[in-house]
Amino acid sequence: MRVVHVATAFPRHDGDPITPWLVELVRRQRQAGIDASVLAPSYRGGPRVEPTEIPVHRFRYAPRWLETLTHDESVPDRIRHRPGFSTLVPAYLAAGRRAAAALGREGVDLAHVHWPMPHALFGAAMRRSSGGRTAVLSSFYSVELNWVNHRMPWLRPFLEWTIRSADGVTAISTPTADAVRRVVDRPVTVIPYAAPLPDARGRPRRPALDDPKAPVRLLFVGRLVERKGVEVLVRALARLRHRREAELVIVGTGSREGNITRTAAIEGVTEQVHLRGFVDSDQLAREYDECDIFVLPAIVDARGDTEGLGVVLLEAMACERPVVASRAGGILDVVQHGVTGWLADPGDAEVLADVLESVAADPDRAREVAAQGREVAARRFSWDRILAQTEKAYESALEARSGTRT
Repeated sequence: MRVVHVATAFPRHDGDPITPWLVELVRRQRQAGIDASVLAPSYRGGPRVEPTEIPVHRFRYAPRWLETLTHDESVPDRIRHRPGFSTLVPAYLAAGRRAAAALGREGVDLAHVHWPMPHALFGAAMRRSSGGRTAVLSSFYSVELNWVNHRMPWLRPFLEWTIRSADGVTAISTPTADAVRRVVDRPVTVIPYAAPLPDARGRPRRPALDDPKAPVRLLFVGRLVERKGVEVLVRALARLRHRREAELVIVGTGSREGNITRTAAIEGVTEQVHLRGFVDSDQLAREYDECDIFVLPAIVDARGDTEGLGVVLLEAMACERPVVASRAGGILDVVQHGVTGWLADPGDAEVLADVLESVAADPDRAREVAAQGREVAARRFSWDRILAQTEKAYESALEARSGTRT
């Protein structure tokens, strides 16, 4: 089976943090005998040498110095910060469709379209140039639905078309699947991210939760954007420190870094907030090992966007760390309150501080829940299960396409 994954961005060099889950998915598919490759835009004319063993078809859409619409941040965020970039969108769509059509003429069994707004156009071009033989599977990750519902309602007819025209539809979480079905009532398969599962036996455990005098180390990992709610976590840290010593390690970069720094200064916790920036995989593993509680304080941002699933929660659970997250979006597919982690109301720093305090105060219970969290991550979010679910979705889409053509 020849499969082409259509994506907004793909790693530009070794260590590039972009879409690691997609890299792993394609890599494992190739190991399983699927002829999988990727169609993605170029970035500043490159890369000239792809950083992985995965075949990547890059399309050029602008002069080298202008090819920065993607990769550094999401396209809507890029355009919001610098509206002039909107002039690149027509060229991006035209170049992507040409590249997709060329692949279709070569023969593609299935186009796996990630972020169908607007990449369903590429899948359609691939199908058309193949004489209707290429099946299209569209995968939604919540953000594109929120863009249309809250910021670009005039695009709703196009969103409806992306759902109706696909031979199969998947969603990253149950709330995202429900949102798709509210647009077009059709079957939607929930296929989440997979969790890497390091061996938890013998992993180091910080003693802070067993020592009420030791500072509790909180960890956040992710892009520093509004919907992650990191400023809420900083305010919760300030409230927690009135009851127990604590510090916060933040791994990631993004547009909200200045806001986070200012919030820490206003709350009087500058010395307790440590911004690590981007770190490599070895350092990230150490940060998970050295934390006492992992926190994902997601909120609903001004665009109506929130966490689609929370792959970092799966990483923390796989490392057998207690997790605390917001009761929002796809997080509810991952964290069951008091069973695999703890939930707090999004945006409420006082409630978040209360939850963190209760977790820190009962280390035995924290370890018990962390162990249950790892077991759930291994059972529900393993790569074997995700690969099987994806292959089944492919088979269903191919059957639907075959039925359309007969």
